[in-house]
Amino acid sequence: MIEIHQPILKLRNIKRRFMLGETSIDALNSVSLDIHEGEFLAVWGPSGSGKSTLMNIIGLIDNPTEGEVIFDGQDIHLLNDDALTNFRSEKIGFVFQNFNLVPVLSALENVMLPLQIQGVVEELARGRAIAALVDVGLERFKNSLPDKLSGGQRQRVAIARALVVNPKLVIADEPTANLDSENSSMVVELMREMNRVRKVTFVFTTHDTRLLDHVDRKILLRDGNIISDEVTA
Repeated sequence: MIEIHQPILKLRNIKRRFMLGETSIDALNSVSLDIHEGEFLAVWGPSGSGKSTLMNIIGLIDNPTEGEVIFDGQDIHLLNDDALTNFRSEKIGFVFQNFNLVPVLSALENVMLPLQIQGVVEELARGRAIAALVDVGLERFKNSLPDKLSGGQRQRVAIARALVVNPKLVIADEPTANLDSENSSMVVELMREMNRVRKVTFVFTTHDTRLLDHVDRKILLRDGNIISDEVTA
């Protein structure tokens, strides 16, 4: 059983509405959710259930149409755009299904990039990036370009990049969608290990129910509603 701390993220009565022509579509319907420090949590459900919309709100990329978002004690609605961008870059790491690595940069340079954007001096950024690559087992590939790496290796570089800023939360939207079953299991196990070793909270989406065996908590989303919220560990 994981040790439960105070929530690092609180969502209260979150609605997200989109307009499709003259038609209003509710992607999320009054979703309320607490995410606690140290959790390893999966959001699952069919395509169109609202998973990506929910992740964009959790990741502070999108704003809800209605509702309240409190991250690490901060009411997000009180931040202007610049403050929100800085807050997000310091608090949250992202892992994407398409890896989103810069093709002309080496693995090391890709991992350094978030630190350089934050203004961290190059020597310190390099040291932290190498340490992150060691954590994911890819130090010997630090000078390799992304197209010289396998899909599984590229996603491990992406995980290192997400972790290098020492975030409170890592969000992974369908991180195994472009991987075979062996690499999918490896990536989830790596995220699980980083969750345990680094004490980083992970939230990821999936439509692959086999991956739910690895998590502490699983939330089933359907038609923009939380259908079940189950602690499994």
